Amino acid sequence: MSSKENFIQHISEGYTFKGNYLTIGTAILNNEPIPNTHIKIPLRTLNRHGLIAGATGTGKTKTVQLFAEALSDKSVPVLLMDIKGDLSGIAEQGINNPKIEERHTNIGLPYVPKNYPVELLSLSDEKGSRLRATVSEFGPVLLAKILELSDAQSSIISMIFKYCDDHRLPLLDLKDLKKTLQFISNEGKAEIEKEYGKISTVSTGTILRKVIALEQQGADKFFGERSFEVEDLLKVDDNGNGIISIIRLTDIQDKPKLFSTFMLCLLAEIYQTFPEEGDMDQPKLVIVIDEAHLIFKEASKALLDQIETIIKLIRSKGVGIYFCTQNPTDVPASVLSQLGLKIQHALRAFTAADRKMIKLTSENYPLSDYYKTDELLTSLGIGEAAISALNEKGNPTPLSATLLCAPKSRMDILSQQEIDNLISRSKLINKYNQEIDRESAYEILTKKIEASENLDLKIPKEKLPPTYKQPAPRTQTRRRTKSTTEKVLDSQLSKQVGRTLIREIARGIFGVLGMGGRRR
Repeated sequence: MSSKENFIQHISEGYTFKGNYLTIGTAILNNEPIPNTHIKIPLRTLNRHGLIAGATGTGKTKTVQLFAEALSDKSVPVLLMDIKGDLSGIAEQGINNPKIEERHTNIGLPYVPKNYPVELLSLSDEKGSRLRATVSEFGPVLLAKILELSDAQSSIISMIFKYCDDHRLPLLDLKDLKKTLQFISNEGKAEIEKEYGKISTVSTGTILRKVIALEQQGADKFFGERSFEVEDLLKVDDNGNGIISIIRLTDIQDKPKLFSTFMLCLLAEIYQTFPEEGDMDQPKLVIVIDEAHLIFKEASKALLDQIETIIKLIRSKGVGIYFCTQNPTDVPASVLSQLGLKIQHALRAFTAADRKMIKLTSENYPLSDYYKTDELLTSLGIGEAAISALNEKGNPTPLSATLLCAPKSRMDILSQQEIDNLISRSKLINKYNQEIDRESAYEILTKKIEASENLDLKIPKEKLPPTYKQPAPRTQTRRRTKSTTEKVLDSQLSKQVGRTLIREIARGIFGVLGMGGRRR
């Protein structure tokens, strides 16, 4: 048997599965694609996470597009982080051309253009359904970690959440948090210290400055209502295609803290909300994070530990997470070790450090009799990748240089008119783009301070009789007779607010704080 025949048998045996799978290309040997020697990824192991890496211009974005399409065809919903703004074309049908025809002839598969169901989401001013979460839902533990607070400062954040829970002060957005910090440092300091112990105004001042810094990165648009329900990511259209939700992030490339804040909140919410699934025939949701280095950039050790913990645990919920980045070393080793699928596009060796990095990267792949892995990684062409997945038993598949299929959808961005048309058909836009600003900590504390100041102006304290007790402001008396919760239940917003209250309580009791405790 010739070397080529041995190779074909080697790949065929390594990529034959009993269950359903994605086909993403055909194997390459000695720079020659071998038609019908297809490289497949079993759906059963796609909750084991993965990496899509490679130098600029090697085809990573098109691979993300191909990957999302293949999952959608199998009725798996997908969430994409679109940092560069070039994934929206998935919503429109692709166009055939001679290069694509040649590629698919070499692969041994027909090219059939197709468009896919897409929902556009936004964290900022980009067009799309708004993604929000309340400060209470985010929780004191994650908030302290994203602000990189000391232990003493973190304890103050926990005390603030406790105080607000005890006094029915909803923490919904950053202005609520800032107002509460100001209140406990000034007018409410005596009350706070009587109930919860001494606090340092230096620490509260530091926390306030860090909250303002986070706000300047655009977090004021993220914190608030209406909170996004992660169940809305699990949709399938009438044709059985998984909905591809695309978060448009082109305007936050220079705001890594906002991106990290959002990703941690999203992953924690998914982990908390989705039930345990055990082994599934295919994932419930796949999340692809483009420019993944933005999550880890300048991240503290505590933050990295939190990400690592969630990555380890979330796969039991039927969720796969895939990091897309230029260099595998952008992903911390503790996270990289959790990634089962590796799709490695070409790497470039311009310096001694580059060559060392490529050598280290090559050692992440199974040994092969057919490739010198470090040489392979520098010789791959555009739209080619070195691939190793996990088979249905959880063992690595053989390393294969792969000629990847072309995406079926448009390999270009949508026009502004096309984006407007897509948004007009959205089933989520009306649900999430109505901003809600109900009475919360900011308004309640402001009224409390104003009422106190008005009473002080009317009757000087030194003129009051020794036994005289200052009457409670009318606004406070009314609030005691009818609680904030009762008002909420009477309002038209009761469904959303009630859900938020439940999630706030659940986050405090069962949320990331509990996960962190198990971690320790």
